[in-house]
Amino acid sequence: MARVKGGAEALIRLEGRLGVRFSDRARLERALTHSSLKRSATDASYERLEFLGDRVLGLVIAQRLFETHPKSDEGDLSLRLNSAVSAQTCALVADEIGLAEFIRHGSDLKRAAAGKNRSIRADVVEALIAAIYLEHGLEAARAFVLERWAPHLEGPQVARRDPKTELQEWAHRRAGAPPAYELLDRSGPDHEPVFTVRATIPDVAPAEGRGPSKRVAEQRAAEVILLREGVWEPETA
Repeated sequence: MARVKGGAEALIRLEGRLGVRFSDRARLERALTHSSLKRSATDASYERLEFLGDRVLGLVIAQRLFETHPKSDEGDLSLRLNSAVSAQTCALVADEIGLAEFIRHGSDLKRAAAGKNRSIRADVVEALIAAIYLEHGLEAARAFVLERWAPHLEGPQVARRDPKTELQEWAHRRAGAPPAYELLDRSGPDHEPVFTVRATIPDVAPAEGRGPSKRVAEQRAAEVILLREGVWEPETA
């Protein structure tokens, strides 16, 4: 495996920011490695760790919300959970840690659109959660998540729903029909595809969205309509 820029000193610096020490440095490096550096299907990247970390994050946050909001129903808890584990929130946590300088990726990815970098930073945070879980167990992963996510578990952002769900309900009220999503284009290399999707609603101007998967592109197209039609207010920085 190619090494993180800065080598062992960089990993030690990152461990200090995370508040976690790793005996398995190869796993820590894997959590920081984007698939654009893979030379073959067997080369390591953060993808498998991200899969596990996403589940650990969801469990920890779901339990905390369940405990701290005893009067909330399932719908409210789901809104809060979706906000807390969203790519936007995970990327914010990544930025608070300063992860960007440690993420390893190929030169082609450096030329990618800036909007896609949020997904990468979010993925790496989830991969790091998995690395902590595998190294030190659930309680260590829980402590890390609760410390880092504490500022993001309350506030007005929890009221924002999944954009496709929000748009579907609005479209039924406005036009009596659900939105239709059409795949317009798929471009980019296999390890970093870009999907372009158009969302259409009767008697409403269509909107397009782009993302690393069809689902993300559909969500972004839905979000464009929600913001344009005044259903959602623009988020403040």
